[in-house]
Amino acid sequence: MKRREFFQSLALISLLAPGLSLSASPLSPRAAVNWRSLLAATALLFFHSSDGVCQSGQDLGTWNILNLRYGLTSKWSLFGEAQLRSLRLYDHFFYYEYKGGLLYRAHPDMVVGLAVGQYETYGNNGDFVKPQVGSEFRIWPTVIMFHNYWKLRVEQRYRAEFRFTLNGYRNRFRYRIAFSYPLGNNKRGYQPFQLVAGDEIFMSERAPYFERNRAFVSLSYKVSPKSTFLIGYLHQYDYRLTSQLSRDFLQVGYFLELSRKQMPAGGHEELLKTSED
Repeated sequence: MKRREFFQSLALISLLAPGLSLSASPLSPRAAVNWRSLLAATALLFFHSSDGVCQSGQDLGTWNILNLRYGLTSKWSLFGEAQLRSLRLYDHFFYYEYKGGLLYRAHPDMVVGLAVGQYETYGNNGDFVKPQVGSEFRIWPTVIMFHNYWKLRVEQRYRAEFRFTLNGYRNRFRYRIAFSYPLGNNKRGYQPFQLVAGDEIFMSERAPYFERNRAFVSLSYKVSPKSTFLIGYLHQYDYRLTSQLSRDFLQVGYFLELSRKQMPAGGHEELLKTSED
């Protein structure tokens, strides 16, 4: 799917978003959600994305996420995440990873963290085809900063990756910006839906210096204060010295948040429900 088509999808969502608030103006805090418009916007996004993938001759892959966060105190938390990816719709599985780390809220608008993970990549012509294309151990510090502009939330993530690969040691640096907007009636102390869109770039000190770009959009549903489901679309474009490669994925995720005791307002739930990768 071409980048132009992806941003046409984002534009489609933005045009429909004001229609989600029918009983008041779009800027009214008391605006009610029209659930048919919300579902229609989500369905149109995925049908439009899938149509672009089919026209480009590519298969839509899957990107599955299981994320657990455990709050130790109001400032410290642990997290773990596992991912499983396929090049076709739940077929031709080629990648999995698992990782975990420690997060610290250094400021009301900033979180710092340190994590380690294992990342395994296989061939493209079946499920976990050998020989492996890559096997990698990473150590990565990260800094996440966020700001609120009325209901719009802007999150910026900076990350350095120290990578121990089959081809030796490499560094990589990443920057992600994401925008989120809550939807739904605030009946339980939170709005159950969250619409997120963003982009991430990957850079290295070796050629090609600009390695990768990811653009994504997702809709999450908070079933309870501790449990969230996510569905989304991600477009990934890899830059190589001799060629380029683009892939499209349907994202499906489940996020579970636990804690030793009830956290005060402004706790770990403020982080966006997106992949830790």
